[in-house]
Amino acid sequence: MRLAERVGLAWFSRMEPERAHRMGLLAVQIGFAPQPGPVASGRLACDLAGMPLLNPVGLAAGFDKNATAVDALSKSGFGFLEVGAATPLPQPGNPAPRLFRLAEDRAVINRFGFNNEGAEVVAGRLARRKESRVPVGLNLGANKDSADRAGDFARVLATCGPHCDFATVNVSSPNTERLRELQGVAALTALLERVMEARAGLPKAIPVFLKVAPDLNDDELSGIAEVALASGLAGIIATNTTLSREGLKSASQAEAGGLSGAPLFEKSTRVLARLSQLTEGRLQLVGVGGISSPQDAYAKIKAGASAVQLYTALVYQGISLAPRIAWGLEALLRRDKHANVASAIGTDRTRWL
Repeated sequence: MRLAERVGLAWFSRMEPERAHRMGLLAVQIGFAPQPGPVASGRLACDLAGMPLLNPVGLAAGFDKNATAVDALSKSGFGFLEVGAATPLPQPGNPAPRLFRLAEDRAVINRFGFNNEGAEVVAGRLARRKESRVPVGLNLGANKDSADRAGDFARVLATCGPHCDFATVNVSSPNTERLRELQGVAALTALLERVMEARAGLPKAIPVFLKVAPDLNDDELSGIAEVALASGLAGIIATNTTLSREGLKSASQAEAGGLSGAPLFEKSTRVLARLSQLTEGRLQLVGVGGISSPQDAYAKIKAGASAVQLYTALVYQGISLAPRIAWGLEALLRRDKHANVASAIGTDRTRWL
């Protein structure tokens, strides 16, 4: 990590967390943050739902909600990016304060509530992004006061889909009241039918993923796997934030919202491994939750993930974590004599079941 980045992290850590996030995003936009360019090697190159990736280390949704820093982030070492969540209409989200650092736990609690500038604004920015070998996807959300939340996902896809490389249906955020109810079999089936109808109307049929919660029981996971396989989804992103507070030490542990970061690693990886078992390789999986090192990323891949995503660890280790994890993953694959990422997928799944 460069000295400038260490100084920046120390400065941001003394700020109110949401202000620090805004300043961090601005630092990326103006080029203050590291931009080493693509991290690429023959061993790291892989495929995610037909999208060729230079490396399997992606940026999770939530960091760049309004697609304001896509061009800069594409030069930051990630293999792919996910922006958003975007909703049909702009909304301010939940009242502040709504972001809390749990430094002792290397974790964060947020209750943002899909704050964003709306699908039209996000679509305009995505349309203006520069050509890059780094695929950019959009996390689809629903407005808090919508009478037709299922329809909201389809509307955002119809608006933004022509300008992105993939989309993710986010029915697993804990910060919009009753949103997680859409993970039930009947509701999810109906929702995905509308989303896939919207996809059929796009100039190009981009891959669609589903992002699920880590707090689902086995019956719920089985139902989601069945719906995902029947719906034409490209894959599942496992997982979103958790409502669990088990084992936390930090003073802010009782704050309402979704917990992300290191405490989520085991829970999310177990869900990932179970989904890998249920889908038997017929869907690609993206592992997210608690990744802060090359070893964590490798564990997700060996549990069944085709690619991984980062977010919370960037708060504590900076944006340069992405290339550090990618190159560290390359070394681990070489150590274990894997010619590529694909040959490592699911090789240690049983450990998590």
